[in-house]
Amino acid sequence: MTDLVKVIELKKLRPRRGVAVRVQDIEVAVFLIGEQVHVIENLCPHQHIPVLADGELEGNILTCPMHGWQFDVTSGSCVHASGGLRTFPVQIVKGDVMIPMPEEEKPSWW
Repeated sequence: MTDLVKVIELKKLRPRRGVAVRVQDIEVAVFLIGEQVHVIENLCPHQHIPVLADGELEGNILTCPMHGWQFDVTSGSCVHASGGLRTFPVQIVKGDVMIPMPEEEKPSWW
């Protein structure tokens, strides 16, 4: 069984507003869409800038505030290009948003 780590209290989330949270050595962006919580890495793959929590969310589509790249926060896929975002499975435990303990991703050239 994978260890879970607390990300944020569910009551601190606001619908359709991202929140950036550092979990271990990874910064994640947390979004509440309807009754569902989605957690993605807060790093835009375009220029590796941690700004996705500040992006505009329309439906499930998040637009990066820096250069307009768009992603589906439910799957992590990029809307207009290949690739996508790292996503994390979410569990709600006693009012807390929990994800599996994230491991720092190593670049593909390592």
